[in-house]
Amino acid sequence: MAHKLTTRQIEILDYLRMEHRETGIMPSTREIQHYFGFASQTAAMSHLRALEKKGVIQRLPGKARAVIFPEDLDREEICDIPIYGSIAAGFAEAAEQEQEGCLSIDVTSLGVERKRETFALRVRGESMVDAHICNGDTVVLEKRKPRNGEIVAALIDGETTLKRFISEKGKTYLRAENPDFPDLIPIGELVVQGVMVALLRKAA
Repeated sequence: MAHKLTTRQIEILDYLRMEHRETGIMPSTREIQHYFGFASQTAAMSHLRALEKKGVIQRLPGKARAVIFPEDLDREEICDIPIYGSIAAGFAEAAEQEQEGCLSIDVTSLGVERKRETFALRVRGESMVDAHICNGDTVVLEKRKPRNGEIVAALIDGETTLKRFISEKGKTYLRAENPDFPDLIPIGELVVQGVMVALLRKAA
């Protein structure tokens, strides 16, 4: 390696690469703190600053997870997608729309079109397990009009959820992929916020 790194800096760099390879998501400073047993997030941030100074990572200001490797900047297919909290794959609940960082993914391998507006959400709940979407997964969605049968993040009567979009006989509703959960039929509004185009799962 051209850059002289301390043993701990090498360990942190390896950890960043491992997490990014397995999940597509960069660990936050809090996760780095917990993984290495640092006394505070400040210690993790200091190590990241040192790695940045030595040119082995780059950070985007104001974003907890926005760490990128310089070699990725030369790969046009790498795209940063904002993570907007989590979504219930269970019963619908109040939406969480605050951005919590970025997800760096290879858009070519996932079949995501770069020109489309995309975002990511973490999944909570078990209502979509028969579609192989599990609690703790991350779904990538693009903002477009859904087709019948596609899995969507939708706002239904003021609450948000992840379900399969069904349109038949002039009516639209949301269907779970778990027999323990009922269909969600809108009383008033049903607004699709995004259509699922990719699923990322953290390795056990």
